[in-house]
Amino acid sequence: MPDETRSFEDFRPGEVIPLGTKTVSRDEIVAFARVYDPQPMHLDDAAARETMLGGLGASGWHTIGMFMRLLCDNLLLKSHSLGSPGIDRVRWLRPVRPGDVLTAVTEVVETRASRSRPGLGIVQFRSTVTNAAGEPVMTMENPILFACRETAR
Repeated sequence: MPDETRSFEDFRPGEVIPLGTKTVSRDEIVAFARVYDPQPMHLDDAAARETMLGGLGASGWHTIGMFMRLLCDNLLLKSHSLGSPGIDRVRWLRPVRPGDVLTAVTEVVETRASRSRPGLGIVQFRSTVTNAAGEPVMTMENPILFACRETAR
């Protein structure tokens, strides 16, 4: 059976890759916040109503974590991904609320072979996470490194 795992050569600029959906619960918003971002707007309904969010909302870092899970499950674990040198830009555009159903997609913006490391390619992505109303709640731009087909064998 041929290897169906994606290599660098399998990405095309303009390609939009659906990454799936995730329903967000109040319990997980609070649990994440308790450990990683214990600000009132992420922990307590009454306190959150008094903040600029106007109600309980997920930490932006929690939103990135949920996005990362969708990215892993629906792209990275099905590819010859070699990690990422970082994130170029991230924007949290709207609060993520308990009960929100998030949908994530990523678009291939650019591909280029590495000049310094033969057998490695760099894919620049622009990702968007939307709520059930289709409103963007987060955008992110970042490169991801992938092995070229011959290197991955």
